[in-house]
Formats: sequence, C-alpha cells, structure tokens
Amino acid sequence: MKEYKGIIIALIAGICAIVCVSILSGRMVTYKQTSGSGGLTATGSASCDFEADLIVWRGNFSAYGNTMQAAYKRLKKDAGVIRQYLIDSGVTEEEMVFGSISISKRYRYEYNEEGYEIGRYEDGYDLYQEISVTSGDIDKVDGISRDITRLIEADVEFNSESPEYYYTKLDELKLQLIEEATANAKARIDIMAEGTGAQVDKLLTANLGVFQITAQNSNSDYSYGGTFNTSSRQKTASITVKLNYSVE
Repeated sequence: MKEYKGIIIALIAGICAIVCVSILSGRMVTYKQTSGSGGLTATGSASCDFEADLIVWRGNFSAYGNTMQAAYKRLKKDAGVIRQYLIDSGVTEEEMVFGSISISKRYRYEYNEEGYEIGRYEDGYDLYQEISVTSGDIDKVDGISRDITRLIEADVEFNSESPEYYYTKLDELKLQLIEEATANAKARIDIMAEGTGAQVDKLLTANLGVFQITAQNSNSDYSYGGTFNTSSRQKTASITVKLNYSVE
C-alpha cells in the first residue's frame, strides 16, 4: 500500500513538473516575442540636400572722440553712410536693423622708469554699434557682405562678419525625413524577417534620432545633440529612426 502511494505521489510530482516547465516555456517564448529585447530591430535613415532661403548678415562699426558727444556725432555720421550704402545696394529699410550703442571709456596710462603705473587719465570715448541685415534675397546680401569697399573709402571703421544661412521650411523638411526614415527602417525589418522565416507582428518601440544639418559635400561630424550648420548655403539634412517589432 505504501509503495502504491509512493508511485501516485511520484506521478503527481512529475505531472506538476511538466506543467510548470510548459508554463515557463510559454512565458519565455511570449517574452522573447513581445519584449523590447527580443524580436527584430533595425535603424532606418533618410537625408536630403537643400539650399538656404534666408540670409542674415551682421556687422559692427565704431567711432572715437575726445568727448562722448564728439564720438556720438561721428558714429551717427557713419551710421548714415552705412544706411545709404545698403539702400543703394538694394537693401530695404525693413531688412536692416541698427542695434543699441555701447560705450567704452578710453584711458591713457603713465609709467615710471621701473615700469610701474603711476597715473591713469581719461583719454576719450569709443562708441560701438551693430547692424544686421535679414533678407530672402541671398545673392544680394551675399554680394554686399563680400564687398564693403565703399565703406572703407568713406573712412568708416566697419567690421563685416560671415553671413549666416537659414531655411524657413525646416519643420516641413523634418516631417518628410522622419516619414522616409521610418519607411526605411520598416523595409529593413521586413527583409530580415523574410530572410529568417519569421512573421512580423507588433511594433514594440520606435525611437527618433537627432536631427543633423551639415554643409553639403563636407566631412562635418555629427553631434550627439544634433548639428545645425548656418555657415553654408548648400546644406544636407539627415535623421534616423529605430524600430523594434515582435515576431511570430
């Protein structure tokens, strides 16, 4: 009788073990098919060459005077020369903006024979002002920024900065590239599934990479936080999308 009970207990234990293994196996399969660490993962990319449609050119000029009034009078005169030069070059009043004036006091120093400072005296004022030109006519402003001969001949102490190039339809371009990169990632998933005999099931995760804008045909490095090139008129935009699908 004891042997009979022992056999029954052993059979029950075996059946329970089989059931537990089956349940655990089923859960493992389900986990592999549905978790982010399983299934098929692919990264798609998309890029597009485009040309800037907005230019911003900045410059600054300065004037010196023994008094603040004298320096301001000279600066105001130079501002008039610059404004007229820009108007003659085709820039409208709406496209140019003169910034606020900054003032710096100049000093003259006196030293003794040992090289120690023994006196400091006021020696006039330096006034500075910035100007920016924003326009959709890139060729026009581009040419002006590279030729300020007339201002130099007029004895204007003008410093021209490099133009900055922007694209006003960047949001639309981003959406287009996201759509293309997503389609590219899905196509790669389908190819991998076909090659492995798997059946693509549900989308588990989708991750969007950073948006990169670099100079066209350049060796510009991508940045972890994204690159936004403003120094080149001809640009290339790119983005990546990473998809993870479960499989059956």
